[in-house]
Amino acid sequence: MIKKNAVRVTICDEEYTVRSELDPEYTRQVAAYVDQAIKRVLHAGSLVESHKAAILAALAITDELFEARKGQQETAQKLRAMTGELARLLPPTKRQSFGGEAAR
Repeated sequence: MIKKNAVRVTICDEEYTVRSELDPEYTRQVAAYVDQAIKRVLHAGSLVESHKAAILAALAITDELFEARKGQQETAQKLRAMTGELARLLPPTKRQSFGGEAAR
C-alpha cells in the first residue's frame, strides 16, 4: 500500500489538509500555484467572490495546460519529421534502427 502524506496548505487565506501520495513539497508548490492564480484573478480588477475567482483561476490554469499540451504535440511532430529526414540521410543498412515509416 502506498503511503499518503497529509500536507497543510493555505489557499486564499484558508488552510486545507491535502492527503496525497505525492511528495509533500510538490503538493505545497501546486497549492502555492493555485493560490497565486486565484490572487491574480482577485487583484485583476473588479471585486469577485472567492469561489468565482477559483473558477476563473481554474479556467486560466486549464488554458495553460492545453497550451502546454499543444506545444508538446507540435514538438513531437517536428521531432518525427526530423527523424524521417535523418533516416533518409543514413545508408540503407542503418535505417532499420529508426524503425517505422521514417526508415522506409
